[in-house]
Amino acid sequence: ILAGDAETGVTIMRMEAGLDTGPMLHKESLPIADTDTAGSLHDRLAEMGARLIVEALARLERGDLAGEIQPVEGVTYAAKLAKAEAALDWRQPALQLDRAVRAFNPFPGATAQIDGQAVKIWRAEPASGRGEPGMMLAAGAEGIVVACGEGALRLTELQKSGGKRLPAADFLRGFPLKPGQRFDLAAD
Repeated sequence: ILAGDAETGVTIMRMEAGLDTGPMLHKESLPIADTDTAGSLHDRLAEMGARLIVEALARLERGDLAGEIQPVEGVTYAAKLAKAEAALDWRQPALQLDRAVRAFNPFPGATAQIDGQAVKIWRAEPASGRGEPGMMLAAGAEGIVVACGEGALRLTELQKSGGKRLPAADFLRGFPLKPGQRFDLAAD
């Protein structure tokens, strides 16, 4: 999600001594929707993986699954996520920040700072608007619109430290924010 990939998938492979070096026995891909989060993709991929392993084992038992050698070119490895990566940098384009919010939901949760208060951003969407990065352009029931390096991001589900996840309207009742306030450019 964070990289902006259009699809993901599951590959069942035969293990060898190296890391991810065995032949691919069965594979399937699925599109990444603009609303997918890491959590929603996890659930869809888990279902797909369960089905694929059952199919692969049945085909192996029948002897009709030879496997396909993995390509050497174009291989990339994903490093473990660190909480520091989830800090939103408002100088980034709104589309990149939207992907970050979705990629870090449910773990570790995208974070931002405003007035010394840490806030987790659980849901957001690109919005129209321009201004200095981090500047709040609007705050209402439909969300909190924040200017980004390119475009703006509407924050629709937030959580203050020690609180619970709330829709923007409920969040604003307990943590009033107004246009003109600024989020720190990059949260710690």
